[in-house]
Amino acid sequence: MNPENKAKELGIPFRDDAEIGYLNMVVSYGNMLITSGHVSKIKGKLGDDLNVDQGYLAAKECGIWILQTIHQKIGSLNNIKVLKLFGMVNSTLDFTDQHLVINGASDLYHEIFGKDSHGYHARSAVGFAQLPTGVAVEIEAVFELID
Repeated sequence: MNPENKAKELGIPFRDDAEIGYLNMVVSYGNMLITSGHVSKIKGKLGDDLNVDQGYLAAKECGIWILQTIHQKIGSLNNIKVLKLFGMVNSTLDFTDQHLVINGASDLYHEIFGKDSHGYHARSAVGFAQLPTGVAVEIEAVFELID
């Protein structure tokens, strides 16, 4: 099954007529697609207001927003490869499971693009004292357009 169909099977909606925002949410450079940070609607601090499972859902939510942005830019999820995720987690000083939180996005991309193929990616998962508007997670991504 191709990534586009897999995403639809998972219930991910795509609207290619979303309004253009203040920032460019994805830029292309050669065969690269580089996204701006996409934030979760889920707010709170991991290790205080939120647990790992809630953070995982916030990261998955960011992963979905990123896919919707990519889809709006190029019209499909087919013919792209996930190269890198940079995950930022709003967390307390003693919270050390940022990697488990960002697995929410990584696991989604493994499922859609294949863990052994185009979904296998490099990643960073780091803690931040605060993120804009108090969101739980923000993620940036880099994709490659492939033939």
